Amino acid sequence: MYHYDNFDAAFVAARVEQFRDQVARRLSGELTEEQFRPHRLMNGLYLQLHSYMLRVAVPYGVLNSQQMRKLAEIARRYDRGYGHFTTRQNIQYNWPALKDTPDILAELSSVEMHAIQTSGNCIRNITADHFSGVAHDEIADPRPYAEILRQWSSLHPEFSFLPRKFKVAVNGAAHDRAVIQAHDIGLQVVRNDAGELGFSVYVGGGLGRTPMIGRKVRDFLPERDLLGYVEAILRVYNLEGRRDNKFKARIKILVHEKGVEALSEAVEAEFAARDPKALDLPAREIERFRAFFALPELEPKKPVSDRVERRRGKDRRFASFCASNVMPHKAPGYVVVTVSLKAIGAPPGDASADQMDAVADLAEDYSHDEVRVSHEQNLILPHVALDDLPAVYDRLASVDLSTPNAGGISDIIACPGLDYCALATARSIPIAQRIAQRFGDGPRARSIGPLKIKISGCINACGHHHVGHIGILGLERAGEETYQITLGGSADEQAAIGQIVGPGFSSENVVEAIETIVDTYIGLRRDEAETFVDAFRRVGIAPFKEALYERSAGSDI
Repeated sequence: MYHYDNFDAAFVAARVEQFRDQVARRLSGELTEEQFRPHRLMNGLYLQLHSYMLRVAVPYGVLNSQQMRKLAEIARRYDRGYGHFTTRQNIQYNWPALKDTPDILAELSSVEMHAIQTSGNCIRNITADHFSGVAHDEIADPRPYAEILRQWSSLHPEFSFLPRKFKVAVNGAAHDRAVIQAHDIGLQVVRNDAGELGFSVYVGGGLGRTPMIGRKVRDFLPERDLLGYVEAILRVYNLEGRRDNKFKARIKILVHEKGVEALSEAVEAEFAARDPKALDLPAREIERFRAFFALPELEPKKPVSDRVERRRGKDRRFASFCASNVMPHKAPGYVVVTVSLKAIGAPPGDASADQMDAVADLAEDYSHDEVRVSHEQNLILPHVALDDLPAVYDRLASVDLSTPNAGGISDIIACPGLDYCALATARSIPIAQRIAQRFGDGPRARSIGPLKIKISGCINACGHHHVGHIGILGLERAGEETYQITLGGSADEQAAIGQIVGPGFSSENVVEAIETIVDTYIGLRRDEAETFVDAFRRVGIAPFKEALYERSAGSDI
């Protein structure tokens, strides 16, 4: 991972002291809440429904054990003993006292972390594939590019007050695990016919009240032009993006209103007009960043472990964990372990301080001191020797982190919803808990196969419901919480916005509606190899509508 140099350390320390002064002036009454608001937002501090909330940046989702232990310590000392991992690979603390936030930021700076630009109308945390550097289908590790973009964009004077927040994701594999087409800028690492590395560039993706899939504006952008081209996109957006209406201020609206061809022409003109040397990325600089993300020295191992095979034969739970939560590493004899933060009945994405400490210990003992955060609100141990897998599993089980459901129906993405968020119109967490309890992580869940349920508590779509195979949007209707269901969304390289099936369902009936959808799928699929999203694409929405509204009495029409 990237490590701070002297400039980085001084930069973050100075920012902490600046914020300490701003907080002191707010507490003394010298600053009103309205005056304080832009200062706190640029440091990741929100005012939520019941309390302030602090969002801490985890750049492209990479942590070491020292950092994870610090996150646990902050949860224990300054919050209520837990943290919430988000769809932007960050962590949120939901109950910090305002007076403590400068001390929290100082604690973070001691382990090379901060909360800068996790909020506000600026370039947010750069996200990437959580299997970066270890996946078999990887073209190139996207993390060096994400770090280059992070350093370039931090407190960028030209882009600190954009029309609206701006999100960038980088994917380095054939399979998109970074949801790049739902971002303002999505970068897909590719090779051209000459074998040179570069990027396909997507612009104008985003969810929220007007969900859109990003449009490709470049088939191949050479590595050296990465910053120059991203800057050109941002300049066009900063100049032409709407500032009269925050609901129409995202770049997706500019792409829609201007047209992708006209937008692309404007970006190319801005790119051509630049000083070609100003933001050119020399090959030696790219290699310098790649060195930070080189694979650890992995001792050669046999590709098969007798220890694992014996355990699989006598322990069904362990066998299920291996099938769902374990992926082969690109190095023979090693695996990548997904640590599900979706224990049945638990709030999705939450981890207690004790659990964070346990994961830190496992990273140090078994994963070359590295942890990843996925946009799916889980944690990853990326470098586990196959022979060590039983020991890792047992230690995860001891802290309730061995749920064998990664990618399954109970591995649900959910935003905090109305339990915490001032913007929410309905609760998300209880719905996720009840669905998970209904389907569990046993034989029935495994027979359903890969199925991504995503839940948002309002139209801002922090739970990514638009791109869920089954999406659930919580709304308020006549004083009651109502849940609108969408089907057929996808967050991968075949990105799609889900289709609304019809009128919403009450809190009491929404789980039964999901049951009906799943039963309909089981009845329609050709065989167990046909996934939910594949079956939906084959048969369309009509059978599901019929099951929900014509054969079911559970809808609140």
